[in-house]
Amino acid sequence: MVSQGSPIEASGAVLAAMAVISLTDSLVVTITGHAGLWQFHLLRALCALPLIALAARLARLRLRPLAPAAVALRSLLLSGAMLFYFGALAFMPVAEAAAGLFTAPIFVVVISAFAFGVRPGWRRIGAIVLGFSGVLLVLRPELGGGSAARFMPLAAALLYALSAIVTRRLCHRESTPALLAGFFAAMAAWGALGCGLLALLAPPVPEGPAGFLLRAWGPTDAGLLLRIAGLALGAVIGVGLITRAYLLAETSLVAGLEYSMLVFAAFWGWLLWGQVPGLLEAAGMTLILCSGALLTLSARRAELRDAAVPAEAAP
Repeated sequence: MVSQGSPIEASGAVLAAMAVISLTDSLVVTITGHAGLWQFHLLRALCALPLIALAARLARLRLRPLAPAAVALRSLLLSGAMLFYFGALAFMPVAEAAAGLFTAPIFVVVISAFAFGVRPGWRRIGAIVLGFSGVLLVLRPELGGGSAARFMPLAAALLYALSAIVTRRLCHRESTPALLAGFFAAMAAWGALGCGLLALLAPPVPEGPAGFLLRAWGPTDAGLLLRIAGLALGAVIGVGLITRAYLLAETSLVAGLEYSMLVFAAFWGWLLWGQVPGLLEAAGMTLILCSGALLTLSARRAELRDAAVPAEAAP
């Protein structure tokens, strides 16, 4: 049975999650110069898992999943998305990486149409066109060399969309701590695997942020651990809020509201690092926000239509 909740409560959870997540993502750049991506994920997960267990105990919520296979699938997809997304942060501002990531709602619509026969109306088709155009303006992927990092947020978006669909369709009876614990356990496994493989292969590692993906392990001092612990706390709060939102409302509605992260990411980038989007990037973000508004409107109309059918059919 699908969880029932207030759309207003779900919307508030999404907006709060996007503000927190975009802030923690903006702060990740402070460690990309001397730590490794895999080290970051391992240490952050090891900090997050005890926090989740404590929160579950205090709130008397279930930590063990009811459907372990479904939670494992969701965790694999979502953790894979975050690997691509955080890897991209070493090469581009958070606002640009987020713009690529938030093609996820477009993927949700497309996948739902092909896999589940959910026919998109003209609003959703228009949203797909607008969103795709906006991403092209923001990311501007080149055909030549040096463009691989530009596609990382798009790979993250595809996996994120799949995880959102799995969350709604297969994990709707799970508690928020169970889903959070599964996600961070998967991140810890990826981190340990990446650190181990890179230590064995010992590839040449560029200096600074360029070595973020290939660095097996960097200096682990008290300052780094403190920063990662803070990022872990923010991630637990943010991911917990967005997970709760997906359990309260339809996937398309929540996914549409997630576009607000573009605004928050641009704000934090300007406030913390003085990053100001160029004209093309700003135009692209505007198109992506319009796409999100169309998706949200379409989802709301579908919910109202579905809710009205039983009432009209009743004698």
